[in-house]
Amino acid sequence: MAETNPIELQKALKGAPYPADRDKLVAVAKKNKAGSDMVEKISHLDQKSFESPADVQKAVFGTQ
Repeated sequence: MAETNPIELQKALKGAPYPADRDKLVAVAKKNKAGSDMVEKISHLDQKSFESPADVQKAVFGTQ
């Protein structure tokens, strides 16, 4: 299985409307047929809402 990386995250969240809450991002990832690891990672983020894709990336991967 592929390692979770920023490119896979971008693909999973393609078309997500921002600002978005965690549940909306999970729904978008599922719609985009993201892998179960990616969906799990998004669904367990501590932060509940995100203003941009960069916010999501920071929450998933730390400061990058």
